[in-house]
Amino acid sequence: MLALTRVILPEEDGKVIRQIALQGMSMSYAQFKRAKFQGEILLDGESVHAARRVRAGQTLVIRVPEMAAAAVAPSALKLSIAYEDDDLLVVDKPAPLPSVSSPKQQSETLANAVCAYLGVPEGFIYRPVNRLDKGTSGLMVVAKHAHSQQFMQKRLHSDVFTREYLALCDRIPDKPSGVIDAPIRKADGASIRRVIAPDGKPARTQYHVEQTGNGRSLLRLRLLTGRTHQIRVHLQSIGCPVTGDFLYGEEHPLLPRRFALHSAYLTFETLQKKHIRLESAVPDVFMKLLKA
Repeated sequence: MLALTRVILPEEDGKVIRQIALQGMSMSYAQFKRAKFQGEILLDGESVHAARRVRAGQTLVIRVPEMAAAAVAPSALKLSIAYEDDDLLVVDKPAPLPSVSSPKQQSETLANAVCAYLGVPEGFIYRPVNRLDKGTSGLMVVAKHAHSQQFMQKRLHSDVFTREYLALCDRIPDKPSGVIDAPIRKADGASIRRVIAPDGKPARTQYHVEQTGNGRSLLRLRLLTGRTHQIRVHLQSIGCPVTGDFLYGEEHPLLPRRFALHSAYLTFETLQKKHIRLESAVPDVFMKLLKA
């Protein structure tokens, strides 16, 4: 059971516990509801109701039961950990490792590897904050508990959580930098393929050409929105598909079961108000293809 603790600030004097939980402690309504009916709300060690008013200097502890866990088996696959604290870890994911299991992929996934790394024998819940396609490598945040996941996901597209990618593309953009602003939706009759369409969801990707060579370009990209396959679809739309992208471009023999897209930079603020900046080196094969 997750226990959240807060010492009441002077400006919070007189507020009810519900306000403190949802605003000051960044709890979701669903979390608070579970704590209210299945957990415990303690004020200076005394069990109290959610409508109780607090005083500055008091200690509020809210214990939140976890939801029922989906079965995840541990895997011996080793992980490269870029950062870790009590609330989350950042994995440098290899490609083509899937993030979650599917009917064709049961045991060798990032979820299974995280389960083994954290040493959780049972009741493990996989809580990704940002997601990477199977064919994409690089930095990915995984929360250790529900409150951390909810806190981080609320900040995904804010100034305190930025994601930048490196993509090796077939061909070179007409402009050295810019913003691709084109709505995206699921292709008709497709299960995963996306297309640019006027009735799609708004999607914006910022790009800058870092290097060129061999008819290709290495682009640095920042997500301004977070649509499925956003970078891949947007780059295809300007005539520069990601090298090796079997869905939106062409496969490449030097990129078996993956494509040249890498989550290279992350900046975010943790639950403890710590500012984190991480970088993952571009895979060697990208530069090999650029300079061949």
